Amino acid sequence: MHLDCPCPPLIARMLTRPLRLVRIAAREGAETPAHRTFNRQIKQIEKLRGQLAAWETATHAYQEKYLRELAPVLERTTELRVKLVHALQHFSGHNALTAPQQRKLGRTIVELAACILDERDDDAIKAIYNKHNPVDYDSEEAAQTDQVKSFLEDMFDLDLGEPGEDDSVDDLFERAKAQFRERQAAKADADDAKHTKRRKSARQMEREAREEADAKRMSQSVREIYRKLVSELHPDRETDPQERTRKTALMQRINQAYAKRNLLQLLELQLELEHIDEQYLAGLDPERLRHFNAVLKEQIAGLRQELFAVEVRFCEQFGHSPFGGLDPRTVVRQLDDEILDSERAIRTIEADLTLLVDIKGVKAWLKRLGRRPKYAFDDELRF
Repeated sequence: MHLDCPCPPLIARMLTRPLRLVRIAAREGAETPAHRTFNRQIKQIEKLRGQLAAWETATHAYQEKYLRELAPVLERTTELRVKLVHALQHFSGHNALTAPQQRKLGRTIVELAACILDERDDDAIKAIYNKHNPVDYDSEEAAQTDQVKSFLEDMFDLDLGEPGEDDSVDDLFERAKAQFRERQAAKADADDAKHTKRRKSARQMEREAREEADAKRMSQSVREIYRKLVSELHPDRETDPQERTRKTALMQRINQAYAKRNLLQLLELQLELEHIDEQYLAGLDPERLRHFNAVLKEQIAGLRQELFAVEVRFCEQFGHSPFGGLDPRTVVRQLDDEILDSERAIRTIEADLTLLVDIKGVKAWLKRLGRRPKYAFDDELRF
């Protein structure tokens, strides 16, 4: 937690310590379904909070390790692949190679060059690729972009326009997502307008009035807690500088919780400040408890959306499949495995380069190419 005001160490520890768990104390013979719903939803929120905290910790550790350890290894791997392509190109067309060996050498050069060009622009590597592939690299990329564009337009009935000269497949997907979102929003607006124009039945009007009243009461429940906290903690009324600093920090937390309609956090603050206890919660009238449960249900839905967004951002940032079922507890360990695999790939390429110094070594390398594992991280290379 980052505080905008200076706090003495004792106060800072108080502000950052784990909040006490909010729950309704079970009283024999007095627990109702609404009480159980409240406690169950509190547990769900705590679980989702824990998952979000785990992703925050894992993402920070992963990014730091990725930049410090994996990124340099990947850069070294690409540099060695460039050397490997140039070494293989040097022997391309050598009269000591048979026709099958020449074809195998050409295919390998194309596959390695494609891997390099996926990572960065390199005119020399692109020229070698074009020399061994029936279609030049830029034309292939343009054809692939056109195929993806046609697929997206046909599948989702979109109009993505003419691809720009520098448009990539990723650009097309982003454009398609933006158009799809705009269409969904327009459809929702049209449905709302149509629903508004349609004459409503007495039952529909009654239900909408009840839902509107419930929404107001839910907001009122949160607002009442907020006002109680503000009235007791407002720093402007405090003359003691140290106490004003403490209350200013608390008010920041209260305002943030209220802005997000975070009922649980407001209740936690009340509990922390000993303005309420479990017995107070157990004594809530049924209508107020029903509103509390409705607000908590909204909060659970919001936390689930936030968790999904965090996972998607992680996958996009580090190139993972969003369908891989990643676990924040294991992603750093998986990164360690990735680093080891990449380091093994470097050693393999370095060993290969020592062979590719004469035609005898090239023949030996081509002969064993199909028997050894592919280079790490190259799904395109299946030697």
